[in-house]
Amino acid sequence: MLGALKLPKMSIVGRDLTASIVVFLVAMPLCMGIAVASGVPPEKGLITGIIGGIVVGALAGSPLQVSGPAAGLAVVVFELVRDHGMSALGPILILAGIIQFVAGVARLGGWFRAISPAVVHGMLAGIGVLIVVGQFHVLFDAKPLPSGLQNLSAMPGRLLGLSPDNIAAAELAFGIGVLTITAMIGWEKFRPASMKLVPGALVGVLTGTFVAMAFGLDVARVNVPESIAGAVALPDAGVLARFMDPSIIAAALAIAFIASAETLLSAAAVDRMHDGVRTNYNKELRAQGVGNLLCGIAGALPMTGVIVRSSANVQAGATTRLSTMFHGMWILGFVALLPFVLREIPMAALGAILVVTGWRLVSLHHARHLFSHYGALPAFIWAATLVTVVAADLLTGVLVGIGLSMLELVPHARGLKLKVSEGPQGAEHAINLSGAATFVSLPKLSDTLERAPAGTPVRLDVSGLRTVDHTCSELIKDWFQRRRAAGDSVELLGGRGKTAALAH
Repeated sequence: MLGALKLPKMSIVGRDLTASIVVFLVAMPLCMGIAVASGVPPEKGLITGIIGGIVVGALAGSPLQVSGPAAGLAVVVFELVRDHGMSALGPILILAGIIQFVAGVARLGGWFRAISPAVVHGMLAGIGVLIVVGQFHVLFDAKPLPSGLQNLSAMPGRLLGLSPDNIAAAELAFGIGVLTITAMIGWEKFRPASMKLVPGALVGVLTGTFVAMAFGLDVARVNVPESIAGAVALPDAGVLARFMDPSIIAAALAIAFIASAETLLSAAAVDRMHDGVRTNYNKELRAQGVGNLLCGIAGALPMTGVIVRSSANVQAGATTRLSTMFHGMWILGFVALLPFVLREIPMAALGAILVVTGWRLVSLHHARHLFSHYGALPAFIWAATLVTVVAADLLTGVLVGIGLSMLELVPHARGLKLKVSEGPQGAEHAINLSGAATFVSLPKLSDTLERAPAGTPVRLDVSGLRTVDHTCSELIKDWFQRRRAAGDSVELLGGRGKTAALAH
């Protein structure tokens, strides 16, 4: 009888249990730090981490992806809270969650993957710049200013205002921040192989906290409630009226769009890290919708699938969704039983972790990759998206990037159709592509490639393609490398120009 239940083997449970501890240690400082960067209390990020682990982990279409508060939405939330107040966050997330769930039911998950990688990475780079220039001020126990440009222009004044002859709160906090960054980066660079799973963010926060405690430094510390239940803020009686506010609806659409794009980008990256179950993008979108709906009801931060925690999960040996769920339980248990430990963490230490996190989002390597492989236009789209996000706002930056992406279609405006034929041909699975492979046909291309049966040799004939844009080229390249990594035979026919590089 018990065998019919198909319970996970104890060896699998053991690997997921140990992996969950690693993810928990990575997630704790990031959940709190992203909340601080979003302009909300740290416990709001912890609630999102708990929901993302336990609930979304159980429902996810990407079993090894970890969901929680994301640095990519910190800037959006900061502006929403600044302009509309904390009370607006709940209704916005409830609507955003419903939008995501409906999109998943309508099987729109593949379309979010059609967003140009240049736009997505440009958006993340712009967010990274905003996080760095905003959290820089937290290193001095000060609050970030209202806009990215204001934060940037005020940075020299912060440094020049330090006085070695008059050690006060700002100097002490800055010292803790620098120590945290040094410990984090130093650990990641020099840690012994036997301790490679101990995250640098945890080491950095612990170092800053222990020094502040040992010397009794008078710096601002994290403020968390006695009970995690006290951090839950259910919607008030006026929530229905908020749903009719055009600005609330627009904000919900923006969060749903950005969170979905970041989640599915992360899920695609996670798929490249392991050989297990592949992502069901529509199921993942529905799970994220449920998660953000619950975060809205609880008055917490929005969530996405996050690559830092997800990669830690895979590298730690996770094999099923149990690891993600366990990590949510660890966060819940820690916050419920040991909140006094969190109250010793200096705010400057969390700000330091976010400065490093933001800096790593600004990937110049990706811009160089776009330029060297696909030419000047994709690299320009990346740069224009980044600059607009910093100078204006996130949504404007994304819209500018998408608008510029349309320029790639202009030379092929009269023939954008992608024709596909597929099926068994002897011992092989043959796929023939002809026409134009552009981002507008990416969902069709993705579905075609993923239908190729595992363990069967595949012959991909692209001789009939007139053009392949960088979005589809990256998709084909990732699929090609993943099949070969799994030991499958893949033959590419007719590759020329940029597509020919896929064969190597």
